[in-house]
Amino acid sequence: MSLTYQNMKRAVKIVIAAGNVPNIVGDAGIGKSALVAEIAKELHARLFTTVVSLAEKGDLAIPVPPLRDEAFIQTTQYGELANVKYGYSETLIQIIQQAEAYPDQPIIWFLDEFNRGTAAVQSELMNLVLQRQVNSLHLPNQVHIVLAENPDDSMGGFAETNYAVTPADAAIKDRTVRLVMQASLKDWLLWAKQTDKNGKSNIDPLVQKYLMTHESYLTGPKSDDLCPTPRSWQRVSQNLRQLLLLPANTQQQLMADIFSGDLGSEVGVAFAEYVLHHGQQITANDLVNKPITEILEQFNSQSEADKVQLLTTLTAQNNSLFLDKDFIQRYIDYLNALSPDGRYTIIQEFAKVSRQHPELLEKGYDQANDDEVFAKFYQLVQKIAAL
Repeated sequence: MSLTYQNMKRAVKIVIAAGNVPNIVGDAGIGKSALVAEIAKELHARLFTTVVSLAEKGDLAIPVPPLRDEAFIQTTQYGELANVKYGYSETLIQIIQQAEAYPDQPIIWFLDEFNRGTAAVQSELMNLVLQRQVNSLHLPNQVHIVLAENPDDSMGGFAETNYAVTPADAAIKDRTVRLVMQASLKDWLLWAKQTDKNGKSNIDPLVQKYLMTHESYLTGPKSDDLCPTPRSWQRVSQNLRQLLLLPANTQQQLMADIFSGDLGSEVGVAFAEYVLHHGQQITANDLVNKPITEILEQFNSQSEADKVQLLTTLTAQNNSLFLDKDFIQRYIDYLNALSPDGRYTIIQEFAKVSRQHPELLEKGYDQANDDEVFAKFYQLVQKIAAL
């Protein structure tokens, strides 16, 4: 179970209104921090953010004397705390001062990367999250705590994750509401298209256009040590705008390497080629409808990653065409234009479609008995699958 960006906003607001602590779980770069900032804005709340992974043990504790009297802050309603700059206590002082100055305004304290802090730091935060208390200091009622975590392999649905995290204490899990966030291209594009007062969109139109036809690239593939995320695409957009100010030959020399530094080499090179061709890239529908000589030349000019993406989309969306002789001949040509690994990926997708539509495979085999093109196709499928 997971929530898109817009549904996650609704869910977090409900949990906050109920007086509970939401814990937003999602991959790095998916937009958790941006989401909390947007929620704070919509609730007209003052936002304070603490990155737990950067904290050290003792940041919340009142230090051992000697301390001068002026180091202690006595609040009017909430107790006493030592003001130790740059630790959590400094943030707490700011929160208390905000609460006393504006008692009717909500406050959100966002504890980001909660499970990337050490066990000692998490333990120190326990009373804050569970009891809303640090030593003698009580959090004002208007303060709402929101946690964010990267997934760990003990969480359901995340067995394959490998973040360097310290799983939260069972008490934290029991007292917070875990909400799993997923990337949604539709939601992300709504934000990407928003413009500032100068009419400039949050994300460059070329990036938007590319992801509209390569939806899976918003957060993948995860085969490289670098993997695309919504946050990395934002950096790509910023870098792209600077690159487009340079001469064309300089763009060509730098673009693939700069994009690969955010997206990984596979997607970075593919997107660079897309930009250098001014965004004139073919679609899965073009593979079906354009004259074969024209479209096959265009298909062969694409990067390997884009060829695989196009054929994956075509295979998943057009299962009925696998009973059409002309389409099968095209499909064979497209398969032959791929690398062995690319062909295997596509045949895996075809196998998935065949399991969902068993009548497709049955009728296809029947036609292979009488037609040379169908026979050639299923022989090729068997050959690739056996690799």
